[in-house]
Amino acid sequence: MSDGLDSWYHEKESAWLYRRVADRESDPLKSQLFRKLGEAAEDQARKWESLQPQRQFEFRPSMRARVVAGLVGQIGPRAARNVLAAMKLRGLSVYTATSAPVPSAPGHVMPTSVSQVGERHRGGVSGGNLRATVFGINDGLVSNAALVMGVAGSGAAPSIVLMTGAAGLLAGALSMAAGEYVSVRSQRDMYEYQIALEKEELAEYPEEEAEELALIYQARGMDLEQARAFARALLGNPDHALDVLAREELGLNPDDLGSPLGAASSSFLAFALGAVIPLLPFLIGLPAPSVMGWTIGITAVALAAVGLLISLFTGRNAWLGAARMVAIGGGAGVIAWLVGSWLGVALA
Repeated sequence: MSDGLDSWYHEKESAWLYRRVADRESDPLKSQLFRKLGEAAEDQARKWESLQPQRQFEFRPSMRARVVAGLVGQIGPRAARNVLAAMKLRGLSVYTATSAPVPSAPGHVMPTSVSQVGERHRGGVSGGNLRATVFGINDGLVSNAALVMGVAGSGAAPSIVLMTGAAGLLAGALSMAAGEYVSVRSQRDMYEYQIALEKEELAEYPEEEAEELALIYQARGMDLEQARAFARALLGNPDHALDVLAREELGLNPDDLGSPLGAASSSFLAFALGAVIPLLPFLIGLPAPSVMGWTIGITAVALAAVGLLISLFTGRNAWLGAARMVAIGGGAGVIAWLVGSWLGVALA
C-alpha cells in the first residue's frame, strides 16, 4: 500500500478497534473516551480519503485486528491493554493512572479518594498472566522438542524417546512451578514483613506517618497544606490507613501479589501444554518410520502459532514472528539432533 493508503487503513482499523473496546468497557466514562477516540480516527481517515477522491476505499479489518478484538471480548480491555498498545491505540493510560487532577497542581494527576490511592501501581495482572502463559508454552515447546530430537538422534527406540520426553515435561514443569512459587511467596513475605513494620510505625507515630505521606503528595505537585489535610483524611480511616501507606510509601500493591499456588499451577500447566506437543505422535502410537517426521511437523506448526501470538504483544509482522520462532526452535532441534547423533555413535 502507498503511504496515504497505509495511513488511511491504520486510522480505519484503529476506529474499528476503539469501537470494540468501547462496547466491551463497562465503565461509562472509559467507554465514552474510546468512542470519541474512534470518532477522531474516523475523521482522520476521511481526511485521507479527501486527498485521493478518485480512489475507491474499502476497509476490512486484518486478521490481527480480529484476533485482538476477540481477545478484548473474552478478557476485557484492561487485561488486553498490552496487546492494544501494540496495535498503537491511545487512551490506555486510563487503566494505569489515577483519574482526577487537583486544582493546585494543573495537569498532575492525584488521587481524590482512598480507592484511587496507589492506582498507578496496579499493573494488570491478567495481562501479565496472559503474556507469561504464552512464553511458558514457548519454553516447554522448545525445550522438550530439543530433548526429544536429541534422544531420537542417538538412535533410541520410540518408547525410550517417549519416556525421556515425558520425564523432561515433568521435570521442566515442576521446575517452572517451583520457581514461580518461590518468587511469588518471596514477594508476599516481603510485603507482609514491610507492612508489619508500617503497622507498628503507624500505631506509634501517626502524625509523622501523615506528614511523610503529605510530603509525597507535595513532591508530586500538591499544595503542602492541602496535601496534609488529604493525608490526614486518608489515614483517619483505620480500615484504609495501612493500604494507603503500603501503596504510597512502599510502592506495594497487595492486589498484584497473587497466590503462590495459583502462580505455580499456571506455570506448570503452561510449560506442560507446550512440552506435550512434541510427544503427541508418540502418544498416539504412530509407526517408527514416520513418527519423527510427524513430531517435526507438529512442532513447527506449534512454533509458528506461538510466534503469531507473540506478535500480538510486540506489534511486529505476524508472519515474520512465526518464521523467527520456527527458525529458533528448529535450530535448537537440529543442534540437539546432531549432539545426540554424535553421542549415539561415540557411546555405541
